[in-house]
Amino acid sequence: MTRSIHSCLTGGLAAVTLAASLAFAAPAMAQTQNQNSGNAAAGDQETFTKEHLAAARAAIEGGNAFRSFDDILPVIADKTRTLFIRTNPSATKVIDEVTNEVALKLANRRPELDRTIMEVWARRFSTEELNEIAAFYQSPVGKKFAKLGPELTALSIGAAKQWGDVISTEMVTRVREELNKRGYQF
Repeated sequence: MTRSIHSCLTGGLAAVTLAASLAFAAPAMAQTQNQNSGNAAAGDQETFTKEHLAAARAAIEGGNAFRSFDDILPVIADKTRTLFIRTNPSATKVIDEVTNEVALKLANRRPELDRTIMEVWARRFSTEELNEIAAFYQSPVGKKFAKLGPELTALSIGAAKQWGDVISTEMVTRVREELNKRGYQF
């Protein structure tokens, strides 16, 4: 029971963290995509200079965006562990041991993800833009934004959910009232 609760909490935290990183990146990416929509070479580029990738890394690290993905392997390991324990609870100790061993071996593949993330950013931002983003994150307000970003996103998601719940209730009430006026009973 504790493992599944932990899994749910960890998975939820990972989802909020991922949402936070996407929320920070999306507006800037969308703006750059709009600016580059007439420039096919910028969107189609498949190879990047070392300078371009270094700028992407600096921007991503400045905004703590890599950290958003740190929970992926532990969450996968926890889900894997839970899957095998449900199948054979008497082997819990061995399952824990083997899952941890495999997770540690897979951890060295993290640079693959980091490289892919850098390429995602490099496709959407020029080297100069990435340097500007990195410079922003080095400023006092940029550091504060990077630090508070996940909290702001979580609170914003909560506010959006509350607002959606209120609107949903109001919509159902109004639609029911209008249908009743038209002779339909719901």
